[in-house]
Amino acid sequence: MRFIVLGTSGWSCRSPEIAPLLEQISGFGEIVLQDFTGEADLAEVEADFVVVLGGDGAILRAARQMEMVQRPVLAVNLGRLGFLAEFGPHELASALQRIAQGDYRVTEHLMLLCEVNHNGQTLPARLGLNEATVQTGPPFALMEVDLFVDKEWVTTYRCDGIIISTPVGSTAHNLSAGGPILRKDLQAFVICPISPHTLSHRPVVDSADRIYEIVIVRARGSPAAVVDGVVVANLMTGDIVQVRRAPVTFKTVTFPDRGYYRTLREKLGWGGQLELATIPRQKG
Repeated sequence: MRFIVLGTSGWSCRSPEIAPLLEQISGFGEIVLQDFTGEADLAEVEADFVVVLGGDGAILRAARQMEMVQRPVLAVNLGRLGFLAEFGPHELASALQRIAQGDYRVTEHLMLLCEVNHNGQTLPARLGLNEATVQTGPPFALMEVDLFVDKEWVTTYRCDGIIISTPVGSTAHNLSAGGPILRKDLQAFVICPISPHTLSHRPVVDSADRIYEIVIVRARGSPAAVVDGVVVANLMTGDIVQVRRAPVTFKTVTFPDRGYYRTLREKLGWGGQLELATIPRQKG
């Protein structure tokens, strides 16, 4: 097997956290490239899997770095919450063993493209895994935006911003803003206003096959379009931010015995105890 190894910025192959993991990976195949800067061009690199060492930020950067050539990702959590990185360092060897035996599956996740029309000029589209956000900036006054879905006007928001999130991103900024959690295999976006002035403006879930456009009606301060935490463009009145399904998907290596709700329980700290043994259930 051929591996690309990506990781958190600032680390290197000699870092005490990284060196033992690289040795384990080398035991199952060839590391054709390792990059902890986020600057390597991966387009022409032939590899079967990408191993990401770090937290959720490292995974988002890896998704951007792979661009339109997405490869299956085995994500090892060396950060804090690590919602996207399901495996701990102590699980890497066993995960690689299962991959070598063919005891795994590749799950594909929805990604988005965000394209900004700024001052009459269309900027290059940006690929995102979590969300595209239009948000206010200093001095942080309310902004006013129109939302269109497939050219149909939906409503006008007066708010601090608006998030269009994928299912993967639904447990990130969207969740903090009061949006719902979506199963990762759903083909849908969440439209979630940030601190809307009107309480009836609630999050909405709609199909990923639609085109979403946010029009800046009134820009106070310095609003910006942000994709996965990276500023794409500063915005002004009349600018349009378009979000649509990307032509590629983010691929993760998963195992049949690791259930989705197990991940939610562990990462979000859900409590409770299952006591009714008569209920048919699947462990995990």
